[in-house]
Amino acid sequence: MKYIKILMPFLIVSACAGPNGQPGNIKTETIYFNLEGKTLSVYTTAKDTNLRLTLTGTMPFKKLESTSEREIYVFVDPSKTDQDFIGIGGALTDAAAETFAKLPPAKQEEILQAYYSTDKGIGYTFARTNINSCDFSSGSYTYVKEGDKELNTFDVSHDRQFKIPLIKKAIAAAGGKLTLFASPWSPPAFMKDNNDMLHGGKLKPEYFQSWALYYAKFVKAYQKVGIPVWGITIQNEPMATQRWESCIYYAWEERDFLKNYLGPTMKKEGLGDVKIIVWDHNRDLIIQRAQVIFNDPQASQYAWGMGFHWYEDWSGGEQMYRNVEYVHRFWPEKHLIFTEGTPASFNPERYTSWRLGEDYGISMINDFNSGAEAWTDWNILLDEQGGPNHVGNYCFAPVHADTRTGELIYTNSYYYIGHFSKFIRPGAKKILAASSRSMLLTTAFRNSDGSIVVVVMNPTDRKAVYNLCAGLYYSEIESLPHSIQSIVF
Repeated sequence: MKYIKILMPFLIVSACAGPNGQPGNIKTETIYFNLEGKTLSVYTTAKDTNLRLTLTGTMPFKKLESTSEREIYVFVDPSKTDQDFIGIGGALTDAAAETFAKLPPAKQEEILQAYYSTDKGIGYTFARTNINSCDFSSGSYTYVKEGDKELNTFDVSHDRQFKIPLIKKAIAAAGGKLTLFASPWSPPAFMKDNNDMLHGGKLKPEYFQSWALYYAKFVKAYQKVGIPVWGITIQNEPMATQRWESCIYYAWEERDFLKNYLGPTMKKEGLGDVKIIVWDHNRDLIIQRAQVIFNDPQASQYAWGMGFHWYEDWSGGEQMYRNVEYVHRFWPEKHLIFTEGTPASFNPERYTSWRLGEDYGISMINDFNSGAEAWTDWNILLDEQGGPNHVGNYCFAPVHADTRTGELIYTNSYYYIGHFSKFIRPGAKKILAASSRSMLLTTAFRNSDGSIVVVVMNPTDRKAVYNLCAGLYYSEIESLPHSIQSIVF
């Protein structure tokens, strides 16, 4: 049996996985592949076609004899590894759970299979949920009674009607394991200086310890009902004063709350293994947050990593992926996960808009190439109005349910996300992938079973034929206009 050693002269400018999966210096592994006579499989989703995660070809690898500047290439090198991959998923909010509950049983099962089955669906393995209410709740609520500083009345009974049942069904549909993290949008009103869960405001100093204990009580309450909580973020969007649930923390305020209250409290409560994620906001100010928190040894010891969103620029400008790469490069011991993103301004006439899916594809490729280890969409399911949402902040989800008829509407976002989540599995490693033309965006991973997954996206109006090259072998593949492909070998 003849083997080739894959070693290509390309470097990436970022940190990559070191011992025990921790980010470290750039690492080259010796990887052997027998590609002579082997084939690859291509799965395609494309505009103006019926192709939706469709197997569109099984092509052989050929010996690479030469290259040409006139041709297009996607170079893949499994020997150049970067961050570990944790998972992809979406948020299990009150809105998603309430919408789910209104569906007939058959449609409920369809949703669960569509998201969490690797065979029938797109194989989600990651999830987020809200602590207390958020905008995608039918109304504001907390888990304690007004003024209860000691948290003696703490009770998650509110979540037992819709949210907890959905999360448990999602866990079961995912094969019994779903990596879940939780985020608060606001402390109870009595703990804040504006006496309001909405409209920003800040946590009062006299409630710092109570609020820190609140997270621990939430994690334990969910554990008690059979839902493990893998991680928590300190505050959803801590620099945004919103008309819905919100709370402001400047960088040094989040740092001090973490190192003096939340970190020590979680440890004292026996929850030191629960990951604490800072920031949980846009890419624009992510550098300052990293400087202030990660450069403080006392705070940094409690911070597993940093979460980020994509809302920093809705004016059509460039998204700030480089900021994520800088955190990955200069704080390589910390982890990065995308914690929320959704197309705003819901309009049912845009259900078929191709831009919905392409926004996801562009962000996911760039975020993974910048060092993200996991990627979390916003609501997995919303109703025909883009809600429920108690302040009218209606948005899109990959799947919408018309609760009047029970119909499920799959937007293009669902398929674009699926090109990553269905094929890249937890435990994979990011590997080097690079295109020779800017019209093609690409990222790649090596799964723990040795399989390689390369995602190639063409957001242009032009068709392209490119050569996927791995070491001394290649395969010729056609990329349709406005398409995304997953190549597996």
